[in-house]
Amino acid sequence: MVIRELQVVDAFARARATEPEWARAPGELGVDANGIGWRRLRERAIVREAEQGRYYLDLEVWRATRRTRRRTLVAMFVVLLAFARVMGVFGPWHF
Repeated sequence: MVIRELQVVDAFARARATEPEWARAPGELGVDANGIGWRRLRERAIVREAEQGRYYLDLEVWRATRRTRRRTLVAMFVVLLAFARVMGVFGPWHF
């Protein structure tokens, strides 16, 4: 899913459709408006409609989403490391 999102984001960024004035139709950019990447970006208001079927990439929202995802991954990694450390020290049968 993330790869599909990146493909859509890349298409809009390459076309410089990052402001309402420069909005483009998904078909012009080779973006599948029925795809999962498109739907997820629209649901999160990362790709916004400007007018009459033309859309643009909201870079600020995209960057905030990326930061949130990175923080979540780091937190999950820390928890996983802590769990592995506990399991390594105490073994799986000492709980």
